[in-house]
Amino acid sequence: MEYKWVALSNTTIGVLMSSLDINIVLIALPTIGKDLQGMNAFNVLWVILGYQLVIASFLVNFGRLSDMFGRVKLYNIGFALFTLGSALCGLSQNADQLISFRLVQATGAAFLFSNSAAIITDAFPVNERGKALGINQISIVAGSVTGLILGGALTTLVGWRWIFWVNVPIGIFATLWSYLKLRELSALSSDHRLDIGGNVTFAASLLLFLLAITMNAITEIPLYLTISMIVAAVVLLGIFVFIEKKSPNPMFDLSLFRNRVFNAGNETIFLNSLSRGSFSLVMVFYLQGPLMGLTPLEAGLFLIPMSISLSIMGPISGSLSDRFGYQKPVLVGLLISAVGFIIMANIGTHITEIQMIVPLVLIGSGMGIFASPNRSSIMNSVPGPRRGVASGISSTLVNAGNTMSIGIAFVLMELSTPKSVLDGIFSGTGSTLKTFSPSGFVNSVHLVFYVSAAMLVISMLIYMAVAIRRKMGKAIIQASARA
Repeated sequence: MEYKWVALSNTTIGVLMSSLDINIVLIALPTIGKDLQGMNAFNVLWVILGYQLVIASFLVNFGRLSDMFGRVKLYNIGFALFTLGSALCGLSQNADQLISFRLVQATGAAFLFSNSAAIITDAFPVNERGKALGINQISIVAGSVTGLILGGALTTLVGWRWIFWVNVPIGIFATLWSYLKLRELSALSSDHRLDIGGNVTFAASLLLFLLAITMNAITEIPLYLTISMIVAAVVLLGIFVFIEKKSPNPMFDLSLFRNRVFNAGNETIFLNSLSRGSFSLVMVFYLQGPLMGLTPLEAGLFLIPMSISLSIMGPISGSLSDRFGYQKPVLVGLLISAVGFIIMANIGTHITEIQMIVPLVLIGSGMGIFASPNRSSIMNSVPGPRRGVASGISSTLVNAGNTMSIGIAFVLMELSTPKSVLDGIFSGTGSTLKTFSPSGFVNSVHLVFYVSAAMLVISMLIYMAVAIRRKMGKAIIQASARA
């Protein structure tokens, strides 16, 4: 097999597994909450939030390390760690063990996320990168949706521990395959000094902010503590920016954001993640909660139209962007997803599979059309030696947006549904559902989807503004040349 396809197939497996593992666990959380010793609503949610927080915090650091010590080497380490963490999660006997082992899994996933796009970009020529990144990057979104179906099937048929054990044989094979077949194609950075100050302040700032918003959404912590954590996060972020401007080898290359294409691509990818990150969580509430009362498997099957449409449109959009550019596919994808969310914002207390097809196909198709052209524009806008950092930055924003989206969704849903009721639904206890209001819950779901659509519209406006400014700049340059 030609090397570029070896690189694409292996990295796609890695990204698919690490992204799939978020939602394969999500749909099983009510069952885990009932079955595992020491689980409550807070612990149930931190099984997934802890995973996302670790990935969001370390992606940029690992991207920098890959530029210094080798992308393939760190990618191999990530596959091994992810496989080990999966096996340990399946053996967990209490809440603390499961949450701790999920952090091991997340560390491996962070290595996979931070290096996959850079390995592919090194392996493929410029005119094929859009298609290759489309196949690879669409696996992130496809994995998050497919995880709901696979997780529902495994949890219903053979038990929740198999949602972790299913990763082990695949992980062992892929780890050996990547070790034997992948090779370094990009020159390594000659300076091996680490930006310790930048690493610490960035990770601490991101962790504090994400902890503040998620803990405020799912626990009864005092308001002053939430505000204090956010203020501390902002102060640390300011210190981080100061350090990065002075550092000769910054971990987070702020100069990349002077590039309008890179800046717009990352702003858009963050808002897109912020809009869709909570979608699966809300649908788990809706489908498995007291309104619909479906099993995990039935709930997963409801979401098949989104998974299929996303998987089809991703590679097609990547190929088209290679030939015709990335701007139009990005805008079309955002618009289609926004329409899908608006339709979803009108669902009632009960919905059939037929009624779900159109909005889910629109949301999935929009995600597929958007993902690869946007990622291709980001990766092509930076020089080769900085692609590890660039990949880490964009992947960090994706995971940070997904994590923050869950906290925002809880805050929005609490406007119509009491927190105790939401906790009861999500943990599977049902102990606080006497005060459950079907109309209030549906209104809270509507609000989340309307806000998601609004974020996508804002993304479109940002991208259009950058495109207009670039065209105006080119026109001025051409006019000056003619003069």
